Amino acid sequence: MDFRVGEAERELAEGIRSMLAGRLPLERIRLREGEERTVSAEDWAALGDTGVFALTLLEPAGTALGLADAAVVFEELGRALVPGPLVGTFLAATSGLVAGAADGRSLVGLGLGGGDGPPWLVEHLSSLDAAFFFAGGGLGADTTLVSTIRETPTAQRIAAPLDPLTPLWQLSEQPPGRAVDDPDRLLFRDGAILTAALQVGHASACLDLAVAYAKERHQFGKPIGSFQAVKHMCADMLVRAEVARAAVHAAACLADAPDVLAADAEAAGTTPGAWMRRAVAGAKLLADEAAVANARTAIQVHGGMGYTWEVPLHLHLKRSRVLATTFGTNSVLSSLVRSPLPSPPEQP
Repeated sequence: MDFRVGEAERELAEGIRSMLAGRLPLERIRLREGEERTVSAEDWAALGDTGVFALTLLEPAGTALGLADAAVVFEELGRALVPGPLVGTFLAATSGLVAGAADGRSLVGLGLGGGDGPPWLVEHLSSLDAAFFFAGGGLGADTTLVSTIRETPTAQRIAAPLDPLTPLWQLSEQPPGRAVDDPDRLLFRDGAILTAALQVGHASACLDLAVAYAKERHQFGKPIGSFQAVKHMCADMLVRAEVARAAVHAAACLADAPDVLAADAEAAGTTPGAWMRRAVAGAKLLADEAAVANARTAIQVHGGMGYTWEVPLHLHLKRSRVLATTFGTNSVLSSLVRSPLPSPPEQP
């Protein structure tokens, strides 16, 4: 199976990047820092019109692309720091659970709880039409979909969330909802892959910002990018971003090819579900580490400038830290990658 990014996918990425630069430039996004609603209905509809949430749906509603193509698009969304419940809305659209999600008329978020449930944390609650609620980081937990999330009476907004572009609410109890079919595939597989793709976008954006600054910042009459220590830092950032991108794209391609997944699992002596889970866990783990580490390194390359509010590196660091808490933390994902694979059931 060839999981390299091809020419068609590069063109797809360039098209999304061009649209975001014109419709959602960073200067416009940052005007909403700290607000209760960091994405407008018009901007969300623009994403829907572009087909962001309907990529894997069959025509005419969507474009009938695969999860690998969606990962390419979500990488660009992460690179551009686009706020909002991107992953939840995509999952609701592709599963057909919420009307209007595919075309950007509805926003669907995620409600995250600990292993025992409440208190629940919900991002962008005042903008949501529905939300998925799952405990334990979304790894094999029971999942429900709650509609009319805005009417939740027990919500309390957190005054100073980590990411100023990700407003956060705390709920003392979960609103009533209906159970979601196949939550493992919907949330852990697709949700984790798309979240990992967002992280690759953050890692790549931080690399680009660091390299650009290393070229223009001079010390002792030379650009700091000519110094060996800075070269090594940028090279490490490139390696982290590329390894994470390859892992995420490989996991997405595996999800798109069930026959290949079954063959790989048989060769490894395990079940397709376990093989897919390990691929996704590894991809998410690498992407989380790349995003956080690249943001920290880029801040270091920028020196004193890197710690200022004007330079957007802190936004990439904060967003990547937030994304690293969904669909498995570092410790949980590491244990999944290291744990022995189960043997397939014996045939009668």
